[in-house]
Amino acid sequence: MDSLPILDDHMHLDRRGRFLNAARDFARNGGTHIILVSKPPWTINININKPDDYRRVFDETVAIAEAVRETGIGVFVLLGVHPAGITQFTNQRTLEDAVGTMKKGLEIAGKYVEEGLAIGLKSGRPHYPVSEEVWVGSNQIMEHAMILAKELDCPLQLHTEETTEKTLQDIKEMIKKTGIPSNRIIKHYAPPMIKEFAEIGIYPSIIASGSNTEEALQISTRFMMETDYIDDPDRPGAVLGPKTVPKRTKKLIKRHGIEPFYKIHKENPEKIYKIEIKL
Repeated sequence: MDSLPILDDHMHLDRRGRFLNAARDFARNGGTHIILVSKPPWTINININKPDDYRRVFDETVAIAEAVRETGIGVFVLLGVHPAGITQFTNQRTLEDAVGTMKKGLEIAGKYVEEGLAIGLKSGRPHYPVSEEVWVGSNQIMEHAMILAKELDCPLQLHTEETTEKTLQDIKEMIKKTGIPSNRIIKHYAPPMIKEFAEIGIYPSIIASGSNTEEALQISTRFMMETDYIDDPDRPGAVLGPKTVPKRTKKLIKRHGIEPFYKIHKENPEKIYKIEIKL
């Protein structure tokens, strides 16, 4: 088992939270690699008054990645705009301005991908009820992210509402419209709907709580595992703690053997993200 990489496909870290202690908890329990995702600006006290302000968010994420790498953990960075940003922004500006700011934020994130500081983008649409106008604007942002990811030939991780067949159909239609290869799209915070994801070609990042991973394994190994750890000092352990993915992996190895987890933690992410995962 010492030769098995264990990757958390969606984690946040915050200097005001547990930060390196959380990363060390992950490593002490067998975790080896993290997909580090930029945090929503307002959660790290950064105001986005103009698109260029996103650079502060992205620079902080890149700096955190470097600090974590120094502990011996492999880190790959995803940068982008949090879909709840549209709600934050429309409290202070027009919807048109909010959509434009978030689109430009994605374009700035794309520059970090071009420079090799990040491996991909993150975008999506709100996971809570919004007006029809905000919903349309959010879809415009998500579509723009797909176009950018296609142009950059990079992966795109999506944060959306609860996964349903309607959600997947919407994503499928957007993929067709933008022309992005479906296997470069990852659905963050996914349920174990493995067949449904496979049918449209995108990859689920299964939230590693309860029986989700076990249910997914009954179908196939076409998924990754994540905690969505947010490292918020006011919500310790939310969404799941940093130990969860390695601990759950080791527990499941006792029932399923080690082989499926080479697929989940190494082969799948290497193929989707075009990265090398080595110990």
